[in-house]
Amino acid sequence: MTSSLLQQARATLGELVFTGFKGPELPASAREFLKKDAIGGIILFGQNYEGSGQIAELINQAQEARGSQLPLWVSVDHEGGRVQRFKKPFTKIPEAADIAAKDSPKLAFEIAKLIGRELKAVGVNLDFAPVADINTNPANPVIGRRSFGGDEETVSKFVTSFVRGLLVEGVQPCIKHFPGHGDTHVDSHYALPAIDTDLETMRAREWRPFTKAMRSGCNFTMSAHIVCRKIDPTVPATLSHQIMTGLLREELRYTGVIVSDDMEMKAIADHFGAHDAPVRAIQAGCDLVIYRSEEAARIGFEGLVKGLEAGTLSPERVMESVNRLRSLKREVLPAWQPTVITELGNQIGTKEGLELVAQLVT
Repeated sequence: MTSSLLQQARATLGELVFTGFKGPELPASAREFLKKDAIGGIILFGQNYEGSGQIAELINQAQEARGSQLPLWVSVDHEGGRVQRFKKPFTKIPEAADIAAKDSPKLAFEIAKLIGRELKAVGVNLDFAPVADINTNPANPVIGRRSFGGDEETVSKFVTSFVRGLLVEGVQPCIKHFPGHGDTHVDSHYALPAIDTDLETMRAREWRPFTKAMRSGCNFTMSAHIVCRKIDPTVPATLSHQIMTGLLREELRYTGVIVSDDMEMKAIADHFGAHDAPVRAIQAGCDLVIYRSEEAARIGFEGLVKGLEAGTLSPERVMESVNRLRSLKREVLPAWQPTVITELGNQIGTKEGLELVAQLVT
């Protein structure tokens, strides 16, 4: 290991971190974090949203603060239904199960295009959607109607349509939650779920919507904070080298970006150290670790720095992810230009969008 490689990894480590922050304006501390440590992206939540013009200005502020010449990834969970962070005037999108109920992949494609147009209008370039999990457990407390259905064929059909719709509008989709969160009995936001599904069943069922979405051009896959007892009983998938690298990278030959689910979820936060968990996630094969709060993102980033300095995080592994992320940014993100706030009224909450959504409830 050369000192120059270590220095390069240290200088670019921020690319592997997404941070959230409090409030409808960019805090001074977050501005400093984005710039000083060249953080790779931000994630927005309902607490950041007051209106379309306000969120566009907030994104402008974040892009202006970035510490890299490349644009930030600006992300949000905008699935529809109960997982839609941006409210009025954004068009209210029905949940995935309602979209699938019409049995029209073309309509799903148009709905995804609508989501993409509205998100892109305010400066969002990455949507953590669609859910590619198959809802095989009716008692599942976290997936449920966020899934397009209970069988592989239905979920695959609508996931691929949704992926293509977002891509047409220039917004990157992210399929979630690999290797499959549909058969859990526990919500990973609050505890650490475990499943007993065997590897052959996952290959034949859970993974098919993911692989088909990948072939449709999806460049992002989110990991699940679940223990797969029949595959790697020691750690959740996010921290499992066997799952993230051995299965997703090597067996499925996935070359896109692997994103962790929120590292502040209790499935991770209550069981693995705040400094250790991000190191283990990156070493396992994740390219990005996500934090909903700035405070936790700073602690996670500090853990990555310490891991690099201590040798528990290899600079080669860091640079592999940095190069993948930077290459994708250059490929899919245009040079950043500030959003013109006065033009948003013609792009968000349009009559055409409302008429499109109305087809799902008639």
